[in-house]
Amino acid sequence: MILKRQLFIDLISKNKLKDVFLPKIFKMTVSLREVNQKILGYVSLTFLGYFTIGLSLATLPIFIHQTLGFNTIVAGLVISVQYIATFLLRGYAGKIVDTKGPKVSVLRSMLFFAMSGVLLLLVFLFKSQPFISLGLLVITRLLTGIAEGMVGASPINWALMELGDEHAAKAISFNGIASYGALAIGAPLGVLMVNHISYEALGVLTIVVGILGYVYCRSKTPYRVVRKRTEKVSFKRVLLLVAPFGICLALGGLGFGSISTFMTLYYEHFDWQNGASCLTVFGIFFILTRLVFNKVIDQYGGLKVALLSLFVESLGLLTIAIVINPIWTLLGAALTGLGFSLVFPALGVEAIKRVDQSQQGSALAAYGLFIDISLGITGPLIGFVANNMGMGAIYHFSSIMVAIGFAVVGNLIYTKRKALA
Repeated sequence: MILKRQLFIDLISKNKLKDVFLPKIFKMTVSLREVNQKILGYVSLTFLGYFTIGLSLATLPIFIHQTLGFNTIVAGLVISVQYIATFLLRGYAGKIVDTKGPKVSVLRSMLFFAMSGVLLLLVFLFKSQPFISLGLLVITRLLTGIAEGMVGASPINWALMELGDEHAAKAISFNGIASYGALAIGAPLGVLMVNHISYEALGVLTIVVGILGYVYCRSKTPYRVVRKRTEKVSFKRVLLLVAPFGICLALGGLGFGSISTFMTLYYEHFDWQNGASCLTVFGIFFILTRLVFNKVIDQYGGLKVALLSLFVESLGLLTIAIVINPIWTLLGAALTGLGFSLVFPALGVEAIKRVDQSQQGSALAAYGLFIDISLGITGPLIGFVANNMGMGAIYHFSSIMVAIGFAVVGNLIYTKRKALA
Protein backbone atom coordinates (compact mmCIF):
# COMPACT_ATOMS: atom_id res chain seq x y z
CA MET A 1 0.00 0.00 0.00
CA ILE A 2 2.79 2.45 0.91
CA LEU A 3 4.62 1.60 -2.33
CA LYS A 4 1.50 2.27 -4.42
CA ARG A 5 0.87 5.54 -2.69
CA GLN A 6 4.48 6.70 -3.21
CA LEU A 7 4.31 5.76 -6.89
CA PHE A 8 1.12 7.79 -7.25
CA ILE A 9 2.71 10.81 -5.55
CA ASP A 10 5.78 10.51 -7.79
CA LEU A 11 3.60 10.54 -10.90
CA ILE A 12 1.79 13.67 -9.71
CA SER A 13 4.98 15.47 -8.71
CA LYS A 14 6.33 14.92 -12.21
CA ASN A 15 3.11 16.29 -13.74
CA LYS A 16 2.43 12.99 -15.48
CA LEU A 17 -1.17 13.05 -14.31
CA LYS A 18 -3.06 16.12 -15.51
CA ASP A 19 -6.65 15.02 -14.95
CA VAL A 20 -6.72 13.44 -11.52
CA PHE A 21 -9.27 11.47 -9.53
CA LEU A 22 -7.40 10.65 -6.33
CA PRO A 23 -7.81 6.97 -5.46
CA LYS A 24 -9.29 5.98 -2.12
CA ILE A 25 -6.00 4.41 -1.08
CA PHE A 26 -4.37 7.86 -1.15
CA LYS A 27 -7.09 9.61 0.87
CA MET A 28 -7.21 6.84 3.49
CA THR A 29 -3.51 7.16 4.25
CA VAL A 30 -3.54 10.94 4.76
CA SER A 31 -3.46 11.83 8.46
CA LEU A 32 -5.30 14.75 10.04
CA ARG A 33 -2.01 16.59 10.37
CA GLU A 34 -1.25 16.09 6.68
CA VAL A 35 -4.72 17.30 5.77
CA ASN A 36 -4.22 20.49 7.78
CA GLN A 37 -0.79 21.06 6.25
CA LYS A 38 -2.07 20.57 2.72
CA ILE A 39 -5.03 22.91 3.22
CA LEU A 40 -2.75 25.51 4.78
CA GLY A 41 -0.45 25.17 1.79
CA TYR A 42 -3.28 26.12 -0.55
CA VAL A 43 -4.97 28.83 1.52
CA SER A 44 -1.58 30.50 2.03
CA LEU A 45 -2.10 31.65 -1.56
CA THR A 46 -5.33 33.30 -0.41
CA PHE A 47 -3.34 34.93 2.40
CA LEU A 48 -0.80 36.40 -0.03
CA GLY A 49 -3.53 37.77 -2.29
CA TYR A 50 -5.53 39.38 0.51
CA PHE A 51 -2.37 40.66 2.16
CA THR A 52 -1.73 42.83 -0.91
CA ILE A 53 -5.35 44.04 -0.74
CA GLY A 54 -4.96 44.84 2.96
CA LEU A 55 -1.77 46.87 2.44
CA SER A 56 -3.66 49.73 0.81
CA LEU A 57 -7.08 49.15 2.38
CA ALA A 58 -6.67 51.64 5.23
CA THR A 59 -4.48 54.14 3.38
CA LEU A 60 -6.32 54.72 0.10
CA PRO A 61 -9.45 56.43 1.52
CA ILE A 62 -7.24 58.98 3.31
CA PHE A 63 -5.02 59.37 0.22
CA ILE A 64 -8.03 60.07 -2.02
CA HIS A 65 -9.73 62.41 0.45
CA GLN A 66 -6.79 64.33 1.92
CA THR A 67 -3.90 64.08 -0.53
CA LEU A 68 -5.84 64.22 -3.79
CA GLY A 69 -8.62 66.39 -2.35
CA PHE A 70 -11.74 64.47 -3.45
CA ASN A 71 -14.81 64.05 -1.26
CA THR A 72 -15.89 60.90 0.60
CA ILE A 73 -18.35 59.86 -2.13
CA VAL A 74 -15.55 59.74 -4.70
CA ALA A 75 -13.34 57.88 -2.20
CA GLY A 76 -16.09 55.31 -1.63
CA LEU A 77 -16.76 54.88 -5.36
CA VAL A 78 -13.09 54.32 -6.20
CA ILE A 79 -12.66 51.78 -3.40
CA SER A 80 -15.81 49.95 -4.55
CA VAL A 81 -14.52 49.52 -8.11
CA GLN A 82 -12.53 46.55 -6.82
CA TYR A 83 -15.62 44.73 -5.57
CA ILE A 84 -17.48 45.34 -8.83
CA ALA A 85 -14.62 43.75 -10.76
CA THR A 86 -14.54 40.83 -8.32
CA PHE A 87 -18.28 40.36 -8.76
CA LEU A 88 -17.95 40.24 -12.56
CA LEU A 89 -14.99 37.83 -12.47
CA ARG A 90 -16.43 35.14 -10.18
CA GLY A 91 -18.20 33.27 -12.96
CA TYR A 92 -15.19 33.46 -15.29
CA ALA A 93 -12.83 32.26 -12.56
CA GLY A 94 -15.15 29.32 -11.84
CA LYS A 95 -15.09 28.37 -15.51
CA ILE A 96 -11.27 28.42 -15.52
CA VAL A 97 -11.18 26.21 -12.42
CA ASP A 98 -13.59 23.71 -14.01
CA THR A 99 -11.85 23.59 -17.40
CA LYS A 100 -8.16 24.32 -16.74
CA GLY A 101 -7.79 23.76 -13.00
CA PRO A 102 -7.39 26.11 -10.02
CA LYS A 103 -3.64 26.52 -10.53
CA VAL A 104 -4.19 28.49 -13.74
CA SER A 105 -6.67 30.78 -12.01
CA VAL A 106 -4.37 31.44 -9.04
CA LEU A 107 -1.33 32.04 -11.27
CA ARG A 108 -3.26 34.66 -13.23
CA SER A 109 -4.49 36.28 -10.03
CA MET A 110 -0.92 36.71 -8.74
CA LEU A 111 0.10 38.33 -12.02
CA PHE A 112 -2.78 40.78 -11.71
CA PHE A 113 -1.79 41.55 -8.10
CA ALA A 114 1.76 42.30 -9.28
CA MET A 115 0.46 44.51 -12.10
CA SER A 116 -1.79 46.37 -9.66
CA GLY A 117 1.34 47.07 -7.60
CA VAL A 118 3.05 48.64 -10.62
CA LEU A 119 0.05 50.91 -11.22
CA LEU A 120 -0.23 51.70 -7.51
CA LEU A 121 3.36 52.91 -7.61
CA LEU A 122 2.44 55.22 -10.52
CA VAL A 123 -0.63 56.45 -8.61
CA PHE A 124 1.57 57.70 -5.79
CA LEU A 125 4.23 59.11 -8.13
CA PHE A 126 1.56 61.25 -9.85
CA LYS A 127 -0.07 62.45 -6.61
CA SER A 128 0.73 66.06 -7.52
CA GLN A 129 -1.69 65.68 -10.46
CA PRO A 130 -4.94 64.58 -8.75
CA PHE A 131 -7.03 63.62 -11.79
CA ILE A 132 -4.26 61.56 -13.40
CA SER A 133 -3.55 59.87 -10.07
CA LEU A 134 -7.26 59.14 -9.52
CA GLY A 135 -7.64 57.72 -13.05
CA LEU A 136 -4.67 55.41 -12.50
CA LEU A 137 -6.13 54.41 -9.14
CA VAL A 138 -9.43 53.38 -10.75
CA ILE A 139 -7.49 51.07 -13.11
CA THR A 140 -5.48 49.78 -10.14
CA ARG A 141 -8.67 48.92 -8.26
CA LEU A 142 -10.02 47.13 -11.35
CA LEU A 143 -6.87 44.98 -11.58
CA THR A 144 -7.02 44.25 -7.85
CA GLY A 145 -10.67 43.23 -8.20
CA ILE A 146 -9.85 40.93 -11.11
CA ALA A 147 -7.06 39.36 -9.05
CA GLU A 148 -9.35 38.88 -6.04
CA GLY A 149 -12.05 37.34 -8.22
CA MET A 150 -9.60 34.83 -9.67
CA VAL A 151 -7.95 33.80 -6.40
CA GLY A 152 -11.32 33.77 -4.54
CA ALA A 153 -12.33 30.18 -3.87
CA SER A 154 -9.69 28.65 -6.17
CA PRO A 155 -7.45 27.48 -3.29
CA ILE A 156 -10.51 25.80 -1.72
CA ASN A 157 -11.25 23.95 -4.96
CA TRP A 158 -7.58 23.02 -5.23
CA ALA A 159 -7.58 21.52 -1.73
CA LEU A 160 -10.80 19.58 -2.37
CA MET A 161 -9.48 18.16 -5.63
CA GLU A 162 -6.59 16.65 -3.71
CA LEU A 163 -8.23 15.78 -0.40
CA GLY A 164 -11.90 15.22 -1.23
CA ASP A 165 -15.20 16.95 -0.45
CA GLU A 166 -15.28 15.58 3.09
CA HIS A 167 -12.80 18.31 4.03
CA ALA A 168 -14.89 21.13 2.51
CA ALA A 169 -15.91 22.72 5.83
CA LYS A 170 -12.33 22.86 7.06
CA ALA A 171 -11.04 24.24 3.75
CA ILE A 172 -13.70 26.98 3.68
CA SER A 173 -13.00 27.87 7.31
CA PHE A 174 -9.22 28.01 6.82
CA ASN A 175 -9.66 30.08 3.66
CA GLY A 176 -11.79 32.62 5.54
CA ILE A 177 -9.21 32.84 8.32
CA ALA A 178 -6.46 33.35 5.73
CA SER A 179 -8.30 36.16 3.94
CA TYR A 180 -9.42 38.14 7.00
CA GLY A 181 -6.17 37.43 8.82
CA ALA A 182 -4.26 38.85 5.86
CA LEU A 183 -6.42 41.99 5.89
CA ALA A 184 -5.89 42.35 9.65
CA ILE A 185 -2.10 42.19 9.20
CA GLY A 186 -1.82 44.07 5.91
CA ALA A 187 -3.90 47.13 6.86
CA PRO A 188 -1.87 48.33 9.88
CA LEU A 189 1.38 47.42 8.12
CA GLY A 190 0.34 49.60 5.20
CA VAL A 191 -0.33 52.53 7.54
CA LEU A 192 3.05 52.04 9.24
CA MET A 193 4.81 51.99 5.86
CA VAL A 194 3.10 55.21 4.77
CA ASN A 195 3.91 56.94 8.08
CA HIS A 196 7.53 55.78 8.35
CA ILE A 197 8.64 55.10 4.76
CA SER A 198 6.42 56.36 1.92
CA TYR A 199 3.30 55.68 -0.11
CA GLU A 200 5.50 54.38 -2.91
CA ALA A 201 6.73 51.57 -0.63
CA LEU A 202 3.21 50.10 -0.71
CA GLY A 203 3.40 49.71 -4.48
CA VAL A 204 6.81 48.07 -4.31
CA LEU A 205 5.76 45.58 -1.63
CA THR A 206 2.58 44.73 -3.58
CA ILE A 207 4.71 43.91 -6.63
CA VAL A 208 7.06 41.74 -4.56
CA VAL A 209 4.25 39.79 -2.86
CA GLY A 210 2.51 39.21 -6.22
CA ILE A 211 5.70 37.81 -7.73
CA LEU A 212 6.40 35.64 -4.68
CA GLY A 213 2.84 34.29 -4.86
CA TYR A 214 3.28 33.48 -8.54
CA VAL A 215 6.55 31.62 -7.93
CA TYR A 216 5.08 29.69 -4.97
CA CYS A 217 1.98 28.76 -6.96
CA ARG A 218 4.15 27.50 -9.84
CA SER A 219 5.78 25.02 -7.44
CA LYS A 220 2.50 23.35 -6.51
CA THR A 221 0.93 20.31 -8.20
CA PRO A 222 -1.79 21.07 -10.78
CA TYR A 223 -5.12 19.27 -10.52
CA ARG A 224 -7.97 19.27 -12.98
CA VAL A 225 -10.87 16.99 -12.16
CA VAL A 226 -13.00 15.89 -15.09
CA ARG A 227 -16.55 16.25 -13.83
CA LYS A 228 -19.46 14.19 -15.07
CA ARG A 229 -21.94 15.96 -17.31
CA THR A 230 -25.20 16.80 -15.58
CA GLU A 231 -28.42 18.44 -16.65
CA LYS A 232 -28.01 22.20 -16.85
CA VAL A 233 -29.94 24.17 -14.26
CA SER A 234 -30.87 27.83 -14.70
CA PHE A 235 -28.51 30.00 -12.64
CA LYS A 236 -31.33 32.52 -12.29
CA ARG A 237 -33.51 29.85 -10.64
CA VAL A 238 -30.75 28.93 -8.20
CA LEU A 239 -30.13 32.61 -7.50
CA LEU A 240 -33.78 33.15 -6.58
CA LEU A 241 -33.73 30.13 -4.26
CA VAL A 242 -30.75 31.37 -2.25
CA ALA A 243 -31.72 35.06 -2.43
CA PRO A 244 -33.38 35.28 1.05
CA PHE A 245 -30.14 34.11 2.67
CA GLY A 246 -27.97 36.17 0.30
CA ILE A 247 -29.89 39.34 1.16
CA CYS A 248 -29.23 38.76 4.87
CA LEU A 249 -25.55 38.18 4.06
CA ALA A 250 -25.43 41.41 2.05
CA LEU A 251 -26.94 43.40 4.93
CA GLY A 252 -24.43 41.86 7.34
CA GLY A 253 -21.63 42.66 4.90
CA LEU A 254 -22.40 46.38 5.19
CA GLY A 255 -21.01 46.28 8.72
CA PHE A 256 -17.69 44.87 7.61
CA GLY A 257 -17.58 47.17 4.59
CA SER A 258 -18.15 50.30 6.69
CA ILE A 259 -15.26 49.35 8.98
CA SER A 260 -12.84 48.28 6.24
CA THR A 261 -13.52 51.28 3.98
CA PHE A 262 -14.26 54.21 6.31
CA MET A 263 -12.76 53.49 9.72
CA THR A 264 -9.49 55.32 9.00
CA LEU A 265 -11.45 58.37 7.79
CA TYR A 266 -13.64 58.08 10.89
CA TYR A 267 -10.53 58.20 13.09
CA GLU A 268 -9.17 61.18 11.16
CA HIS A 269 -12.49 62.99 11.55
CA PHE A 270 -12.23 62.80 15.36
CA ASP A 271 -8.46 63.41 15.26
CA TRP A 272 -7.64 59.98 16.74
CA GLN A 273 -4.56 57.90 16.02
CA ASN A 274 -4.11 54.35 14.62
CA GLY A 275 -7.40 53.87 12.77
CA ALA A 276 -6.03 50.70 11.17
CA SER A 277 -5.97 49.08 14.61
CA CYS A 278 -9.75 48.65 14.30
CA LEU A 279 -9.24 46.45 11.25
CA THR A 280 -6.73 44.37 13.19
CA VAL A 281 -9.08 43.98 16.17
CA PHE A 282 -11.95 43.09 13.82
CA GLY A 283 -9.77 40.47 12.09
CA ILE A 284 -8.54 38.94 15.36
CA PHE A 285 -12.05 38.44 16.72
CA PHE A 286 -13.28 37.22 13.34
CA ILE A 287 -10.59 34.52 13.32
CA LEU A 288 -10.98 33.56 17.00
CA THR A 289 -14.73 33.18 16.60
CA ARG A 290 -14.30 30.79 13.67
CA LEU A 291 -11.73 28.75 15.58
CA VAL A 292 -13.59 28.59 18.90
CA PHE A 293 -17.17 28.24 17.66
CA ASN A 294 -16.56 26.10 14.56
CA LYS A 295 -19.14 23.47 15.59
CA VAL A 296 -22.10 25.63 16.65
CA ILE A 297 -23.69 25.66 13.19
CA ASP A 298 -23.95 21.87 13.21
CA GLN A 299 -25.27 21.90 16.77
CA TYR A 300 -27.88 24.68 16.60
CA GLY A 301 -28.55 25.20 12.88
CA GLY A 302 -27.53 27.96 10.51
CA LEU A 303 -30.51 30.29 11.02
CA LYS A 304 -30.21 30.44 14.82
CA VAL A 305 -26.47 31.09 14.61
CA ALA A 306 -27.01 33.76 11.92
CA LEU A 307 -29.68 35.45 14.07
CA LEU A 308 -27.38 35.74 17.08
CA SER A 309 -24.41 36.71 14.89
CA LEU A 310 -26.26 39.59 13.22
CA PHE A 311 -27.50 40.79 16.61
CA VAL A 312 -23.93 40.91 17.96
CA GLU A 313 -22.66 42.61 14.80
CA SER A 314 -25.39 45.27 14.98
CA LEU A 315 -24.62 45.80 18.67
CA GLY A 316 -20.94 46.30 17.82
CA LEU A 317 -21.71 48.92 15.17
CA LEU A 318 -24.13 50.66 17.53
CA THR A 319 -21.39 50.80 20.18
CA ILE A 320 -19.10 52.58 17.70
CA ALA A 321 -21.91 54.97 16.77
CA ILE A 322 -23.09 55.96 20.25
CA VAL A 323 -19.89 56.08 22.33
CA ILE A 324 -17.49 58.46 20.60
CA ASN A 325 -14.30 57.17 22.15
CA PRO A 326 -11.36 55.29 20.57
CA ILE A 327 -11.36 52.53 23.22
CA TRP A 328 -15.08 51.91 22.81
CA THR A 329 -14.64 52.01 19.05
CA LEU A 330 -12.13 49.16 19.34
CA LEU A 331 -14.63 47.26 21.49
CA GLY A 332 -17.29 47.86 18.85
CA ALA A 333 -14.96 46.60 16.13
CA ALA A 334 -14.31 43.47 18.22
CA LEU A 335 -18.05 42.81 18.59
CA THR A 336 -18.58 43.43 14.89
CA GLY A 337 -15.86 40.93 13.98
CA LEU A 338 -17.24 38.40 16.44
CA GLY A 339 -20.74 38.79 15.00
CA PHE A 340 -19.90 38.87 11.29
CA SER A 341 -17.53 35.87 11.50
CA LEU A 342 -20.19 33.16 11.33
CA VAL A 343 -22.76 34.97 9.17
CA PHE A 344 -21.36 33.66 5.87
CA PRO A 345 -21.07 29.95 6.81
CA ALA A 346 -24.29 29.92 8.87
CA LEU A 347 -26.47 31.32 6.09
CA GLY A 348 -24.50 29.38 3.46
CA VAL A 349 -25.43 26.07 5.08
CA GLU A 350 -29.09 27.03 4.89
CA ALA A 351 -28.78 28.29 1.30
CA ILE A 352 -27.45 25.02 -0.11
CA LYS A 353 -30.27 23.11 1.60
CA ARG A 354 -32.65 24.84 -0.81
CA VAL A 355 -31.18 23.05 -3.83
CA ASP A 356 -30.32 19.52 -4.93
CA GLN A 357 -26.82 18.23 -4.28
CA SER A 358 -25.99 18.55 -8.00
CA GLN A 359 -26.73 22.29 -7.79
CA GLN A 360 -24.76 23.09 -4.64
CA GLY A 361 -21.80 24.53 -6.53
CA SER A 362 -24.06 26.98 -8.35
CA ALA A 363 -25.86 27.75 -5.09
CA LEU A 364 -22.61 28.69 -3.33
CA ALA A 365 -21.51 30.79 -6.31
CA ALA A 366 -24.88 32.59 -6.39
CA TYR A 367 -24.80 33.06 -2.62
CA GLY A 368 -21.26 34.48 -2.78
CA LEU A 369 -22.39 37.14 -5.25
CA PHE A 370 -24.37 38.86 -2.51
CA ILE A 371 -21.27 39.68 -0.45
CA ASP A 372 -19.65 41.12 -3.59
CA ILE A 373 -22.73 43.27 -4.17
CA SER A 374 -22.72 44.33 -0.52
CA LEU A 375 -19.07 45.38 -0.51
CA GLY A 376 -19.51 47.01 -3.92
CA ILE A 377 -22.31 49.33 -2.80
CA THR A 378 -20.94 49.98 0.69
CA GLY A 379 -18.37 52.52 -0.52
CA PRO A 380 -20.68 54.91 -2.39
CA LEU A 381 -23.62 54.32 -0.02
CA ILE A 382 -21.68 55.00 3.19
CA GLY A 383 -19.84 57.81 1.39
CA PHE A 384 -23.20 59.41 0.58
CA VAL A 385 -24.26 59.12 4.23
CA ALA A 386 -20.98 60.67 5.41
CA ASN A 387 -21.17 63.50 2.88
CA ASN A 388 -24.80 64.42 3.63
CA MET A 389 -25.29 63.49 7.29
CA GLY A 390 -21.76 63.71 8.64
CA MET A 391 -19.06 61.18 9.41
CA GLY A 392 -20.62 60.47 12.79
CA ALA A 393 -23.75 59.03 11.14
CA ILE A 394 -22.15 56.19 9.19
CA TYR A 395 -22.16 53.62 11.98
CA HIS A 396 -25.71 54.45 13.04
CA PHE A 397 -26.71 53.73 9.45
CA SER A 398 -24.63 50.51 9.27
CA SER A 399 -26.11 49.26 12.53
CA ILE A 400 -29.65 49.79 11.22
CA MET A 401 -28.85 47.90 7.99
CA VAL A 402 -27.47 44.91 9.91
CA ALA A 403 -30.49 45.05 12.25
CA ILE A 404 -32.74 44.74 9.19
CA GLY A 405 -30.79 41.59 8.28
CA PHE A 406 -31.42 40.34 11.82
CA ALA A 407 -35.15 40.94 11.34
CA VAL A 408 -35.20 39.12 7.99
CA VAL A 409 -33.48 36.07 9.52
CA GLY A 410 -36.00 36.15 12.35
CA ASN A 411 -38.77 36.10 9.77
CA LEU A 412 -37.14 33.12 8.01
CA ILE A 413 -37.08 31.22 11.32
CA TYR A 414 -40.73 32.08 11.97
CA THR A 415 -41.74 31.00 8.45
CA LYS A 416 -39.84 27.74 8.81
CA ARG A 417 -41.46 26.92 12.16
CA LYS A 418 -44.90 27.79 10.79
CA ALA A 419 -44.36 25.48 7.83
CA LEU A 420 -43.36 22.61 10.15
CA ALA A 421 -46.26 23.16 12.55
